[in-house]
Parts: sequence; C-alpha cells; structure tokens
Amino acid sequence: MDVIVDDTPGVVVVSSFDPVRREVARLSLEKLIQDGRIHPTRIEELVSETEKEVNRRILEVGKQTLIDANVRGVHPKLVALLGRLQYRTSYGQNVLKHSMEVSYLSQIIADECGVDGALARRAGLLHDIGKAADHEIEGSHPTIGADLCKRYGEPEEVVEAAGGHHGDIQTRFIYTPIVSAADAISASRPGARRETLERYVQRLEKLEEIAGTFEGVKQAYAIQAGREVRVMVDAENVDDRLAAKIARDIAKRIEEEMQYPGEVKVTLIREVRCTEYAR
Repeated sequence: MDVIVDDTPGVVVVSSFDPVRREVARLSLEKLIQDGRIHPTRIEELVSETEKEVNRRILEVGKQTLIDANVRGVHPKLVALLGRLQYRTSYGQNVLKHSMEVSYLSQIIADECGVDGALARRAGLLHDIGKAADHEIEGSHPTIGADLCKRYGEPEEVVEAAGGHHGDIQTRFIYTPIVSAADAISASRPGARRETLERYVQRLEKLEEIAGTFEGVKQAYAIQAGREVRVMVDAENVDDRLAAKIARDIAKRIEEEMQYPGEVKVTLIREVRCTEYAR
C-alpha cells in the first residue's frame, strides 16, 4: 500500500494494485482517525478487524449477486471472487454491476436465439471473474478467468465465454459470441464508462480524420460510441485488394496514434452501383 498525506487539499490518498487491500486500508484509516489512538499495536488490531469485516462483506455480496442473477451451484471460491469485483472498476465502471448487466443481456440474447438462457446468464455473470485475481496471477483477465472457471467445475460453455469474450480464442459454443455482444453493449452504453464529452467528441473526430487521410476514401463515420469506424471508398479507384490494405493500414494507424478502451473495428465498404432505364 502507498499512503500519501497531502495537507493542501486536506486528503489522504491510498493507492494499491489490489482493490480489496485498498478498501481495507481506507476503512482502517477512517477508524484510526475517529479513534485517535494511532500507534503500531492499535493499527495492527484495526487492520486485522477490518480485514475480517471486508472478507465477510465480500462473501455476502457474492451470495446476494448469485441470488439476484438467479445462478446456482457456484463454487464458494468463485462466490468470494465475484464479491471482490465490487471493489474493481474498469474506466470508472463498476465490474460487478457490469457483470450483472452482461448476465441479464446474455439471457435476453440467448432466449431470442433459442438457446439455453440460464447457461448464457451464468456465462455472462462469470465472464470477468479473472479481474478479481489479475493482480495476483500472471496473465490477461480472460485467461485467468477461464482457468478459474475450469478449476472450480464450471461447464465448458462458461469456461470458453470467460476466456474468449474478447475474441482471443477460437470458439466452439454460441454462448461466447453472445457474451461478447452483451459485454460490448454494457461497456459502450452512454454513461457506463468515465469519459468527458469533450474527449469523447475528440476521439470520434480523430477516428474520422485518420480514415479520411487515405487516398481513395470518400467518407468516414465513427459509430458505436467510437468502437467502430465505417469507411466508404471510391469503387472506381480502389479494387478489392487495395480495399483490404486500406482497412489494415487504417487499423494500424489507429493503434499507433490513439488511446481507447477495448478495440476499434474498421469496416471498409466498396460498392459499385449501376443504374439503367428501360424506356
């Protein structure tokens, strides 16, 4: 833990890669300030008490989340990890609330597709479980999540959804693209993630500007809250092979010049329209 005491604004900044440890430190500091007895023995006592209190709270939150999501038979270790997600955020979006949203959306999509809604709901709820342990275990959160789900007896569909919801692996089950779609909807909805209007507009303009600099591009539109850019090219001057190269080059430029959450999809459209009139 890093603790920075700044007298100017009258705040104490608590910093750590572990969100649960950060919460323990925050609560302990509040209790110490209220108590007034700040010495090593008292600090150890309060931190130990607070740690137990936070762990109890984590389990309660995990159990309540499963009840709210109507998911049963989850291993106790995964229940605890699920509860830890309430202290984790991604671009300002609470990961536990995000997981609940993805769970509900996954069921709706699955029901519309005629597949098992309950299994989709389970996969959606556990898709980001790796974020509860990515500060302790080496690897990306999808890989960690898939390993945890496999270790604690989750179905293959849930394991694959946890590991493949960002398109990192070859998928076998329909639940993985369902969870990916629900994840994108929850993350990109207005107000979900912290970003000022000015920065948001600048990002959209920058995407369109980058796409517009390539020869043969007629128009470019940033859509899906900046997660996709649609590019229209001149069919007479750009053939199919060149179109593929332009799309690849635009994606590469975006990677090099911009910072953004998730990924940006580049869709290039080359269309030939022929119109004749029979009189």
